[in-house]
Amino acid sequence: MKKIVSVVSLLACTLAAPTISYAADEVNLYSARKENLIKPLLDNFTKETGIKVNLVTAKAGPLLKRLETEGANSPADLFITVDAGRLHKAKEAGVLQATTSVALNEAIPAEYRDPEGFWYGLSLRARPIFYVKSKVKPEELSTYEALADDKWKDRICIRSSENIYNQSLVASMIANIGEEKTQAWADKLVKNLARKPKGGDRDQIKAAAAGECDLAIANTYYYGKMLHGKDESQQKAANAVAIYWPNQADRGAHVNVSGIAMTKAAKNKANAQKLMEFLTTKDSQKWYAEVNYEYPVLTSADWSETLSSWGKFKADSLNLSQLGEKNADAVKVMDKAGWK
Repeated sequence: MKKIVSVVSLLACTLAAPTISYAADEVNLYSARKENLIKPLLDNFTKETGIKVNLVTAKAGPLLKRLETEGANSPADLFITVDAGRLHKAKEAGVLQATTSVALNEAIPAEYRDPEGFWYGLSLRARPIFYVKSKVKPEELSTYEALADDKWKDRICIRSSENIYNQSLVASMIANIGEEKTQAWADKLVKNLARKPKGGDRDQIKAAAAGECDLAIANTYYYGKMLHGKDESQQKAANAVAIYWPNQADRGAHVNVSGIAMTKAAKNKANAQKLMEFLTTKDSQKWYAEVNYEYPVLTSADWSETLSSWGKFKADSLNLSQLGEKNADAVKVMDKAGWK
């Protein structure tokens, strides 16, 4: 059934695609980000450079499959997706090419880009611990590893092992503490879950606020959307919890990226590189922070008032390419632990 869904999604993506061209003043972008989370920046790029951006949006899996199917005939110059694990999958699929850019290398810290230049992070999202303020004191918390302690039995909400964000979290732990210790941690974490994993990140926070659990693991991006969205029930749930930044005494909190890469089939390479560099300028990075509630990869860019209110934190400095490299090991650990 999953294969049928993928084919249908790919067909829908193909049918919905706008006219793609190779004109000198255009660039073609396949994006797994929702249109409203990228198009305003693309419009700014067009106003500033006169280069038109032809945008195709769809889910990450079908877009990657489309790039593979189109091969050298793909009209896409650039590919945007979320999570370093997915970016690594695209690299492994052979649909990307390395980009050499002094501007990108200077703007983006080494840990947030592929060591060989196949992809570059555009924005950061952290995956900390959220605790119910009326039930948990922050001094009770410390690290991701400590979530395996018996005191958290039946008190944790987290989404399924099929989710790439959780796979990347586990991959980061394997990279930092080794597979054996990560396996022991995952085995115990599963026993501490308050319910069978279901729903997205927002659902974990809503479940915590509703009393189903006391702790939730989620990306900060979703938390910001809940706090400032129009859904009053989500606002209420978000206000019932607070962020705890784990592992501040050692490696730091787990972070991931949304990122961009030049496709192997790119025909408009110069324009593609201009857009990549534009998305890492101060103004673009500030927009990510203010509108998407994501952290800038550019260290000199300003944080929004919302991000600043969550406090400064130490982020894991692991090169995020390892999240993709260790993805298969992470999935194996999660399966062995019975993480549904």
